[in-house]
Amino acid sequence: QIQLVESGGGWVQPGGSLRLFCAASGNIADIFRMGWYRQAPGRYREMVARFTTGGTIDYADSVKGRFTISRNNARGTTSLRMNNLKPEDTAVYFCNAEVVDGPLTDYWGKGTRVTVSA
Repeated sequence: QIQLVESGGGWVQPGGSLRLFCAASGNIADIFRMGWYRQAPGRYREMVARFTTGGTIDYADSVKGRFTISRNNARGTTSLRMNNLKPEDTAVYFCNAEVVDGPLTDYWGKGTRVTVSA
């Protein structure tokens, strides 16, 4: 079992920056990969940034060049640095961990809200 807790959300003006943080607890040695997703009101949850099986990083096209994901495997943490934020980045951001639990199993945090407005 893995528990994920996000922090770092809040309100920021367009052009501003925020850093989200996610800490895993439990059997963190079983975490295969981690990533960030977001869900805006009335929209489906979408991938923002994640580590791939090959160790590279996928970013959504809309955040390339503005967001940076990092991870500390030993500590079971991941962070998302978000620069030049835009109103369309407003969403609840969720931390995701794929865990070797028999088959790969998705675990999710409860989310942290990011609001970008003037």
